[in-house]
Amino acid sequence: MVLLLFVDPEPDLDPDLAALEALGGFFVLRAGAGPAAPLPSLAQTYENRPSEIYGNTLTFRVGKVAAALRAPEPRIAASVAQQGLAARLWSVTLGCAARYGRIPDLAPGLLRWDPGAGAPDDLWLSEVRPLPADPATIADVVLRGHLEPLATALRAHHRVAPGLLWGNAASALAAAARQLEHWARARGDEEAATRTRSLTAALLAHPLLAGTLTDTLRRRSCCLYYRVPGGGVCGDCCFTRAPRSSARGSSG
Repeated sequence: MVLLLFVDPEPDLDPDLAALEALGGFFVLRAGAGPAAPLPSLAQTYENRPSEIYGNTLTFRVGKVAAALRAPEPRIAASVAQQGLAARLWSVTLGCAARYGRIPDLAPGLLRWDPGAGAPDDLWLSEVRPLPADPATIADVVLRGHLEPLATALRAHHRVAPGLLWGNAASALAAAARQLEHWARARGDEEAATRTRSLTAALLAHPLLAGTLTDTLRRRSCCLYYRVPGGGVCGDCCFTRAPRSSARGSSG
């Protein structure tokens, strides 16, 4: 006999988003009173306005990732940095949808970011404002509110193909959903797993993401990670093996 434990969503968002703590990793978001250091907001980052600590925060982050990976080209680090931030935004949003049945307003002006921290990206939400957890709202919050201006800001300084960045966004969404579904099913919470799957399918059908993944959730583009020393292809990559050096210039 199998005993299933069904976990009802929390009634509403709490000021600390404490229900995300059980998910760990990319899903946790600090909320409430901000840190002592004057961290830049993501709005400041997307607008390429210099911060008090880091100067141009996006340039700083790409440089940090490039150094960590020993990336031979800045666009590789730009791709990896963008995918990491996309993963954080999707994880937090889907996690709240599954645990609360609501999502927080993640307006770029409310989210503080420490580009000098390690992975996963260190985000701090200064105020928790509940929003509906429907696909249209989530698309407005994450795709329109963050990933569009992030792509624009990155492409202003780095030669990164738009299709690569939207492929990164879709890949990050699918990965976050897969991890959240696994977590929910391990706890017998089929409702949360079903909600996650339904939201993800609707989001992947959004015009900005449609066609970026195959029916089996394999990418149609490559994030370029295979180009870093010791790097290989990701599990959902369009390549089954890393292209030869002569073909690498056209992989984006």
